[in-house]
This record gives sequence, C-alpha cells and structure tokens, in this order.
Amino acid sequence: MEPRGTKREAGKTEVAEPRNKVPCPAPSLPTDPALYSGPFPFYRRPSELGCFSLDAQRQYHGDARALRYYSPPPTNGPGPNFDLRDGYPDRYQPRDEEVQERLDHLLCWLLEHRGRLEGWGENDSLEKNLGYSWGPGWLAGAIVTWRGHLTKLLTTPYERQEGWQLAASRFQGTLYLSEVETPAARAQRLARPPLLRELMYMGYKFEQYMCADKPGSSPDPSGEVNTNVAFCSVLRSRLGSHPLLFSGEVDCTDPQAPSTQPPTCYVELKTSKEMHSPGQWRSFYRHKLLKWWAQSFLPGVPNVVAGFRNPEGFVSSLKTFPTMEMFEYVRNDRDGWNPSVCMNFCAAFLSFAQSTVVQDDPRLVHLFSWEPGGPVTVSVHRDAPYAFLPIWYVEAMTQDLPSPPKTPSPK
Repeated sequence: MEPRGTKREAGKTEVAEPRNKVPCPAPSLPTDPALYSGPFPFYRRPSELGCFSLDAQRQYHGDARALRYYSPPPTNGPGPNFDLRDGYPDRYQPRDEEVQERLDHLLCWLLEHRGRLEGWGENDSLEKNLGYSWGPGWLAGAIVTWRGHLTKLLTTPYERQEGWQLAASRFQGTLYLSEVETPAARAQRLARPPLLRELMYMGYKFEQYMCADKPGSSPDPSGEVNTNVAFCSVLRSRLGSHPLLFSGEVDCTDPQAPSTQPPTCYVELKTSKEMHSPGQWRSFYRHKLLKWWAQSFLPGVPNVVAGFRNPEGFVSSLKTFPTMEMFEYVRNDRDGWNPSVCMNFCAAFLSFAQSTVVQDDPRLVHLFSWEPGGPVTVSVHRDAPYAFLPIWYVEAMTQDLPSPPKTPSPK
C-alpha cells in the first residue's frame, strides 16, 4: 500500500499532505533513561577553534570584541548586594525573539574559516589511530549545531515539561542540526507573563554586576542591559564516533583562572532563588543543576557561579559549582540524574540522525520531534518553512568545490 498523499492516477496526483511534506517510513527513538544507563561514552575534551561576537544591533563580527571579564566582589568584603531589578524596564534592550536566526551566525564563522578548517587537527595522532581523522575533509563527517541544541538532547531522558523539534539537513557530507520552535513554546513565549520577563532581565543584570569590559577593571551596572550583545566560542569535540563542531554563548573569561587557555578560563553565570529547606535544595539539584551541568560540560566550562536572589530581587550570596562535581549532589538520590544516561542518549540520537538523514540535499529536512513521555519521531519536509541552510551559505560552499571536469558539449 502506498503511503498517504502519494496515490497516483493517470495524469493527476491526489495530495493528502501539504505539498512540501515528503512521505517516509517512521522510525523512532525511545528516551527512557533505563535504556541508556551503560558506562559513560567517549567524549573528547573540547578545544576552541575560534570565536565571534554579536554587537548591540546583533551584527556579526569575527572577533572577541564582546568578551567580558569575570570581576566578582572581593571575598573579604561585606559580600554582594546586587539589586537585579535596577534598570528594569527603562534600561533594557531585549533581543527580538521573532527573528529566526537558526544557524546563521555559526555559518558565517564557518564560511570565514573554511580554508583553515581543513588543516586543523591533522597531527592528532590519537584520533587518527582510532580512525577519526580531523585532517583534510573532516568537516564532511562532522555534525554542526549550537551547544544549546545538544544541551536539550542531554537533558531529554529526564525532561518532563518541554518537548523540542530539531531540523536536520545533510550538505556536502556534513549534518547540520537546527532547532525549530515548537507551537507550544511559541505560544508560551508570546504569552510570557510580566514576572517571567522580569526574571529573565534579572539573569542578564546579574552578569552586568559580575563582569567588566576590560581585565582588571570593575563592573559598571549603570549602563543598559542589551541582550543582542553576545560572545560565542566555536568548539570541536567528538562524542562516541561523532565529530562535533558547535558554538555556544560564553558569559565571561576569568583573568585569574589557573589556565588562560579557553575553554578552561570561561565562567558561566547563573541566578536562582534563595533556598531555605532541604526539599528546595533537593529539587534544585535534581532539575536546575542538571541543566547547568549539561550546558557547561559540553563546551568544557569548568565553573558555574550562582547568585542566589531573595524575593525582593537582591543577590546577597554567591556559590561556585564546579561542573565536574555537580553529579555528586545527586549521586545517592534515587530520583536524581546520571551523566552517563545523558551522554549515551545524546550519542544514540546522533547515530539515529546520521543513519536517518542519508540524502545530501540542503533543501531536504528531516524534522525530529519529541514530547515528554514519548519517543523521538521523524517527518520529512522540503524547502519552506523547515529548510534552514541559507542560499548564501550553500552557494559559497558550492563555489569552493573543485569544478567537475567539463564534458564536451554536443556538436
């Protein structure tokens, strides 16, 4: 029996599905944590390939101009007294979330560095011995995405609230993954209550209190909070057999870090509400700390510094959570999370995606969808609205290919 939407009669096609939906078999991937509880998979220590910045107008610059410097209050002083509500809403310039940026900024960086990329890692003898060459052409076997998309994959086995959708396209051998906002997430964003909007501001405001524009100088919390501005690190790694090239936003670098080598000098800044009972701490360790761990473990950021705010929006205490020690808080909690489960599921998803997306075509999209309680499912689409690799990128990468030999034109 033919799949729905492909029944053909002489001279006409009966379309039961949208024109740009491509019928396909329906494999799926389970997400139950019990299925992924084996040993921790191989994860190559992430190394930074480069960086880029986005300015106050969200314009791309292939440099570190937006990098800020960690400048906490002195430990021997009275401690912090940060008013996270200060400047809201009059000194707040939030990013326009209606603009779908997809992978565009990372693709800008890739285009800028495509010549140099080919030679990177040729002397990586360990990887070569294991059969994973990062030499010429390695990008063709890699997965390119944002760190935030990988974070969602890591936390999926334990997520009970929010589903996700990831669009995947293969182009010149490389698998690109780009998140699609789910209808539920879009509805939530558009109906975001004022209190939640203010809480989001407070997270950015905390960064302003903790970061300086130059090493050795002091933070200036009197300015505007503009969430268009971002510094992003571009990293390479490997999970199991999957070479990864991904980018993620970095809050700041610590000039006093034991090693000034990125990403080990980077610091992630977070806020959380003050906790007063063992039950509140337990919930924090089970849920929030899982997300903090996933987000910082992937790029190799060693420390998360948290500011705990009271109901009035003041931060009066700071606590550092080393990324590699976060699991200790839930190791003996039967309802806790396990890093092996997170990474094994992520590796399984990447294998699932690699074997599902076979056709090399930047206009063909496999949409991976997941809702809590169910498996990851796949649908296939062509062109708008799901195609996400821009024409400027496809054309620039295609022009760089060696030209195929010219066949003599028929006389």
